[in-house]
Parts: sequence; structure tokens; C-alpha cells
Amino acid sequence: MERLTSPARLMIVSDLDHTMVDHHDPENLSLLRFNSLWEHAYRHDSLLVFSTGRSPTLYKELRKEKPLLTPDVTIMSVGTEITYGNSMVPDNGWVDTLNNKWDLGVVKEETGNFSELTLQAETEQRPHKVSFYVDKSKAHEVTKELSQRLEKRGLDVKIIYSGGMDLDILPQGAGKGQALAYLLKKLKSEGKLPVNTLACGDSGNDAELFSVPDVYGVMVSNAQEELLKWHAENAKDNPKVIHAKERCAGGIIQAIGEFKLGPSLSPRDVSDFLECKADENVNPGHEVVKFFLFYERWRRGEVENSEAYIASLKASCHPGGVFVHPSGAEKSLVDTIDELRKYHGDKQGKKFRVWVDQVLATESAHGTWIVKLDKWEQSGEERRGCTTTVKFTAKEGEGLVWERVEQTWSEESKLKKDDSSWII
Repeated sequence: MERLTSPARLMIVSDLDHTMVDHHDPENLSLLRFNSLWEHAYRHDSLLVFSTGRSPTLYKELRKEKPLLTPDVTIMSVGTEITYGNSMVPDNGWVDTLNNKWDLGVVKEETGNFSELTLQAETEQRPHKVSFYVDKSKAHEVTKELSQRLEKRGLDVKIIYSGGMDLDILPQGAGKGQALAYLLKKLKSEGKLPVNTLACGDSGNDAELFSVPDVYGVMVSNAQEELLKWHAENAKDNPKVIHAKERCAGGIIQAIGEFKLGPSLSPRDVSDFLECKADENVNPGHEVVKFFLFYERWRRGEVENSEAYIASLKASCHPGGVFVHPSGAEKSLVDTIDELRKYHGDKQGKKFRVWVDQVLATESAHGTWIVKLDKWEQSGEERRGCTTTVKFTAKEGEGLVWERVEQTWSEESKLKKDDSSWII
């Protein structure tokens, strides 16, 4: 979060499964729509927080399966673990908070007396979370009796039932809502309280997010019965919490627009590349988002094989511009654009998607911008990524001119031997 020197314009705090990620959307279109909106309009001055019931192990698995962006903060295991940045540095202050009136051994001992509880996988058992499966018809009765038993043992716990089968036992001070409140308090103490915060969820363990004061909330259209019931009983008169008409990430985009929290038109919702103009004061990262979206559409054959497109791209390149391929080979940027002609529609009808992550621009000198990002391609079941650095210069009357594009393979992509399929 150190990259922001002032309060975030917007902080989005989103659940993952069935909220940010739609498991019924094989092409991940709603997630990709959100990704391009975030990188185009928000990454440079806002914060993205993922708040998931998943353990670190299952969270990392999901990152390999879906085109998720890299969040600034990751809250995992139903609000019992908070980490920061790419390297997921743990918040030790939060760990100390959760140790109050919590004893993992006692929780395990008492839950062993309930035959109705089936222990979840070992990866889901965490220092401040014990997780079970329980039949919906038994959930209320088990929760009530277990709570009484643990209280008699001197523990102060919270039992959360969600998804129609998941039962999580946490310290009373834990949970998605408390983790968010702790994060907001921390940001406020640093003088960086976000201007607006939007919480997004679909199930019972997300209800707490909507109870945090001064936070906007969106229940996606596919929200589960347990969350809708909570809303009807606790928040139906709160104008800051809405039930979206769109599923998953589409509902998040809808909420950004309805609450007027900032731009809500994703570049993926603009059909014509030539008409996708940047706002007057847009971050140069927009040019990168726009180019790689066009590149995906070109190879999928979703844009016309038109010389006007090639001419527009070449006009935005410096005549002496250089492209450094991840293999280390250098060639002219203009020649690289020329070569795109032969790849038009080569991925038509195939599973081929391109997205960018962590797009951050800095002005290195007056009129010169360096944009750094991670660029990813999914072709069939294979995913490859590279770290990309773009140098732009601003020319009066010409806008931003591409001078240099340099790419290096990500760690996981270094293992792939075939460099020829990577165009740019």
C-alpha cells in the first residue's frame, strides 16, 4: 500500500468465489471486464482488496486457474489472515489481536464431540480458523450447542455458516467485517483513509462486510439465500447496500456506476478500437490496456482486418522505436506491428485471452513516461506471462508515442521452451 502517498480514491473489497470470480463463466468475461476497467481507471490511485474464505493454499490455486489481478491486500481464511502486496507479507498486529480468548486445542477437542461435523481438508485448517462441513438441516442446532460449550471453556468465538454447508469457527474478533474495520483503522492512522470503499459479496460470510460503517456494499445478482435473508432483516433500508442485476464482477462494475464512485465503462465494453479514446487526464497506462485488448481481438478475428488499424498503431510508434522480445531478440516496433497482419484471426474460435496486471506509470522526465506491467496470455490451457516495460514520450498534437517495449518472462513462463508463439 506504500505506493499510494495519499488516500485511495476507491478501495474495492471483494469476495472471490461467485463474486469476483464466476465459476459458470468459462471465458471469464465478467472478470476480464473488471480487470481492464481497474487497470485502465483505478490501479494508479486506488486499492484492490480480496477478502476470501479460502486458505492461502486454495487462494494460490485459484490464481493459477483464473485471470485474477494482483491485489494490494489479501484477506484470507474468513478474515483471519491479512497479507500485503505480491509477496503476501503477513500483518503481525492482526495476529496478536486474534490470539485474545482463543485456544485452537480446545476448539478441536470440543468439535470432536459432534458427529454432524465433517472436518474440511487439512489446508483449510488455519491457526485462527477451524473449518467443517455440516448438513443444512443440522447447522442451527450444532452452532447453538457448540457455541455454549466453547463459552463454558472460556473462549470467545464466532461461528459462521455459509454456502449452505461450510461451518467456520474463528476468534470473536475475526471475520471479514472485523478485518476490513481493522484495515480501515490502520489506513486512517496513516492519514490514508480511502475516499470511498465498496464491499462486494455473495454469501453469508460476506454479510459482515456490509455492516462496516460508511462502506458501500453490493450483493451480486447471484447472491445466496442466506445473504439475501440477512439483508432483508438488517439492511433493507440502507441505500448504501444494493442487490445488483448483474452476476459476479459484472455486478461490481454496476455498483461502481450506480454509486457514482468513478468510471464504470470497461474498455472491453467499447467495441471500436479507433473510437476508444483516452480521457484528457488519463494515466498513460490506458494506452497499454487499450493496445493489448486490441491485440486479443485482432488474433481472435473480432476486429476487421483493416489497414486503418495497422496504420493507427504504426502512427503511434516512434520511427526508431524498439521491441525487446522476452527471448532477448530486438526488432523495430514498426516491423513488429507490420507482422501483426499475418496473425489476424489465427485464434478465432479458440480459447485465447490477454490481460494486463499491475499497470503503473511514472513520469521519469517532463513528457516521458515509463509504464510497468505484467502481461498475460491464455491460449487453450497454457498460460504465459511476462514483465513489460513501456517507454512513452508525449508529443504535442500526437498524444503518447511508443518508444520502447521491453519484455522478460515471468518465473513460471521461463520453463516454457517455445518462444516463437509469443508475438508481443
